Amino acid sequence: MKRMIALPALGLIAVLASGASARSLEDVLKEKGVITEDDYKEIVKSRPVKYKLGEGFNLTSDDGRFSSSMVGLFKIRYTLMDLDSVNDTAVKRTQDSSKFELKGIKLMFNGNAYSKDLTYRLFLNFSNIAGGTTSNGGILEETWMNYRLRDEVQFRFGQDKVPFGRQFLTSSTALQFVDQSIVTSAFAPGYDTGLMIHGKIADGLVNYNIAGVGGVGQNTYRTTTDNAFAARITANPLGDVKYSESDIDNSVKPLLSVGANFYRNTIYVGEPNNIGFTKSSGWYGIGSPIMPTAQKFGSSEPLDFNTFGIDGALKWQGFFVSGEYFGAQAKGQSTNHKLRAEGFYAQAGYFVIPKQVELAYRYSYLDPNRDVANDHWVENSAAVSWYINNNNLKLQADYTNVHKQAAIASTSGANPTDDQQIRFQAQILF
Repeated sequence: MKRMIALPALGLIAVLASGASARSLEDVLKEKGVITEDDYKEIVKSRPVKYKLGEGFNLTSDDGRFSSSMVGLFKIRYTLMDLDSVNDTAVKRTQDSSKFELKGIKLMFNGNAYSKDLTYRLFLNFSNIAGGTTSNGGILEETWMNYRLRDEVQFRFGQDKVPFGRQFLTSSTALQFVDQSIVTSAFAPGYDTGLMIHGKIADGLVNYNIAGVGGVGQNTYRTTTDNAFAARITANPLGDVKYSESDIDNSVKPLLSVGANFYRNTIYVGEPNNIGFTKSSGWYGIGSPIMPTAQKFGSSEPLDFNTFGIDGALKWQGFFVSGEYFGAQAKGQSTNHKLRAEGFYAQAGYFVIPKQVELAYRYSYLDPNRDVANDHWVENSAAVSWYINNNNLKLQADYTNVHKQAAIASTSGANPTDDQQIRFQAQILF
């Protein structure tokens, strides 16, 4: 079975790798000096239908007022989990798993209508149909319209990522590891629907986002007035730094970004939602069940959530380093009981073969309930990535030691665990 799966996959990768360098006639003519750079730009500009690897097919009207592009994404992942108890005398764990999954099967549409300042986006994630990241199998991810008054002032309405956390805002196609850190997953609110004001000041020296959203998450709508607020600001003193991990461009000058964000929401205990931190792997989903009985929240009590984070990223000559710290609190409006959590991650990578092969390491730490002992979740991860054609075609593998202390470990007798996780992922963006 494994050979039946592996051989077609390797064949597909080889075909795409060989075709990734295919050039058009005008590309060849420009390279040979038959046409000038200006001639080339004029020819490309006049094409009604264009294709660029990683950006898909684009259809543009003659006057440029209307355009639409279509991009496809396939991410296929294999995960091996070896579950081990720290205490050898504990009940033996037999839930080791080996899993193939379609992690991201997306069709993405971008464009503008009536004006280059009125843009739109529609991302459809078909992998959510078969049990993805939302409890209702929501196929819609990013679905919004954006109006640019000027670079410094833009308005966006629809469903988008809540502006909170650098790694969360980075596309999953541009990560150093197979997936984002468990700390990011634990604290990021996820997608939500609402209105956002954002902009770039001084060509990206400072970027800001201010959003008011529904407060119950992706493809879920709230009719009460208990909505959520989020704000984020970043400073890029050496030039605008895109939300992308790894220095695949081999930057000739250092690029530095520092950021901070805040999120506030009110959620009733038991209220249906798709907020990331309320899920079983989120800080609230992990921390609330282990609260002491005398400190637990009421059965339908409204909880005020306040979360903040700071982050930084540096890239230069194939080297990339980043990290984030998060702190959070949930406070009951009736009982005044509190649940506090914190976590951070730090990661770094370097291209041992420029623009082709990168090695990376990440340390992640999560404390889902600061008032409870022995509830830490720590991960040490190492990764290798082969960029066959930038992020458009790449293979990734990572190994992680997953250590959970006794209070949150899923073992009989509540023994701490040291699990071993190995993941492989193939990504095609076209």
